[in-house]
Amino acid sequence: MTDTGLQVHSHSFSAMASPCEIKVETDDPALAVRLGAIGEVEARRIEEKYTRYKPTGIVSRINSAQGEPVEVDAETAGLIAYAAQVHELSEGRFDITSGVLRRVWKFDGSANVPSRALVQKVLPLVGWSKVRWDNPVITLPAGMEIDLGGICKEYAVDRAAMAVRQAAPDVPAMVNFGGDLATTAPKREGRWRIAIESLDPTKDTGGVLHIAGGAIATSGDARRFLLKKGRRYSHILDPRTGYPVEHPPRSVTVAAKTCLQAGTLSTLAMLRGREAETFLKSEGVQSWVHW
Repeated sequence: MTDTGLQVHSHSFSAMASPCEIKVETDDPALAVRLGAIGEVEARRIEEKYTRYKPTGIVSRINSAQGEPVEVDAETAGLIAYAAQVHELSEGRFDITSGVLRRVWKFDGSANVPSRALVQKVLPLVGWSKVRWDNPVITLPAGMEIDLGGICKEYAVDRAAMAVRQAAPDVPAMVNFGGDLATTAPKREGRWRIAIESLDPTKDTGGVLHIAGGAIATSGDARRFLLKKGRRYSHILDPRTGYPVEHPPRSVTVAAKTCLQAGTLSTLAMLRGREAETFLKSEGVQSWVHW
């Protein structure tokens, strides 16, 4: 085989509380550096805009409005409209107002399960149906919050991949943010190799996938859970009850055209508990479920 000089160059950084990597297959190292930087800039833009931890972001402005309406830009309106659609399709299982439940649920591997009284105290602050959404204006009742963390990382993956693709349409690249990833094009030399996180702490990976293109996302509770009297409480919370979903898979990995689609489907599968595989089959997507 003729040596083409092609190599896979990696650009690594941390964002959205995740290890991030952009891989570029090219014979031009300078191009790989430039494309990696382009993807990182887009990731940091989205993190800065949608983080709930900084007062400069749009989410913080919405959450601190104290019942007053807030008009949002087109990008934010698109994300909120998408979340509203998923809420309806999931029969309320997916709800961007449920982030307030983290006030009482701390999934740190301990046995500190909150009392029913604590859960019931915060539950009235959960419920998308209580929000007024007249695109592009959102009005939250005082005390309620939205949290776009359930879709923002996957959205960032897609946006970063789009930015890389626009800068170099014919150059294969893969954007991987904490295991959620999208490719811009198939590799010229073989397929992209994807390692799935292992549920066994003694193993580095739970398996390897080889894909030509598309996107992959994984949801699971390998690192975030509570364990009390032999019962494991998943960090996947049902916003309708305020409690962890009963009997969810340990992890769900989904392949789709976009990372946002893959991430949404993997999350919805986890929210279905024992019915996760049935749900995924009904959606007709390629998936890997571990119990």
